[in-house]
Amino acid sequence: MNQTRTIVVAVGTRPEIIKLAPVIKELGREPRFSTHVLFTSQHRDMLRQIAQDFAITPDHDLDLMVHNQGITDFLSRCMSSACSLLESLKPDLVLVQGDTSTVLGVGLACAFNRISLGHVEAGLRTNKKYLPFPEEMNRHLVSVVTDFHFCPTSLAAENLRRENVPDWSIHVTGNTVVDAMLQIKDRARDTALEPGLQAFVDEHPKFVLITAHRRENFGAPLLSICESVRELAEQHPESGFIYPVHQNPNVKTVVMEKLHGVPNIHLCAPLSYFQFIKLLQACHVILTDSGGVQEEAPTFGKPVVLMREETERPEGVEAGVTFMTGTDRSRIVSTVNGFLGKAAETVRQSFDRNPYGDGRAAERIRRILTNHFFGAGK
Repeated sequence: MNQTRTIVVAVGTRPEIIKLAPVIKELGREPRFSTHVLFTSQHRDMLRQIAQDFAITPDHDLDLMVHNQGITDFLSRCMSSACSLLESLKPDLVLVQGDTSTVLGVGLACAFNRISLGHVEAGLRTNKKYLPFPEEMNRHLVSVVTDFHFCPTSLAAENLRRENVPDWSIHVTGNTVVDAMLQIKDRARDTALEPGLQAFVDEHPKFVLITAHRRENFGAPLLSICESVRELAEQHPESGFIYPVHQNPNVKTVVMEKLHGVPNIHLCAPLSYFQFIKLLQACHVILTDSGGVQEEAPTFGKPVVLMREETERPEGVEAGVTFMTGTDRSRIVSTVNGFLGKAAETVRQSFDRNPYGDGRAAERIRRILTNHFFGAGK
């Protein structure tokens, strides 16, 4: 039967909407899908800002974010609210992405309502329970209740097979963030920066872009990161260092204390996503503890210096585009020095490859779901 199928795409945070925007767009190409976009608003303001950039409007918004929300508090409210909505909508499938509390809460709500679940970016693993926290636990737990595992790489698929996930439920699609990067790169390049930041870029055309805000790096690791950045800035006065500072006091207080006032370090408030991608395209190298940046940077030929002890994205390390330093000061300084000593074009040509996808992941997901619901070739 070729009846319409209802698909709910659940989104809670900025990274989720970035990676699901291409999927939402692709599902819209299939007239037999009735697609509902559900916001949990786990991170309300950042989610809504980037949703506007991608021209996505939610059909349902649980509006769950509260000040100083804890993980368990949000998870319980997310599961309860999602359960109520899904009982009413009765969708044929719910799609989630990644490893946030939204993913686990909505995933459990689907399981308790016996609704099929599709997990985009399935199979990522460090196999270290608390690295990262709570994302690694969320990944493992949601895999248990997932029916369609959309894996970004063959390595992620192998992780699931080792956990005895049925092979028929595993699909290697590529990572949808590559789709998003290719779709927005021109718009991002044309995005205006705040005048002070633009002036800094004009004065320091060779610059290092920095993001560091992970929970496991709070305290002594972040202090080491800041000391590394300061040492690099002192060694390379001709180069710039741009650090959009997360507003969490555990990050902002330390960064401002250690790095404020250094002439060739520009500390700024968090950027819009398009502004960030504009800087990512223009930077010489990126210094980060992020997960998503590991996938985004190779699209633009930018090497990633990863300030983490473990990564759930080892494909970048194996492809030679990600360089793990942990938060050790000497390793960070030595690795970044190696890139700052090379010309920008040499760096770009050396790292112009992305092991995470080809820009067609969302199309593959749509085709898999179309074949499932309506038959192969339909």
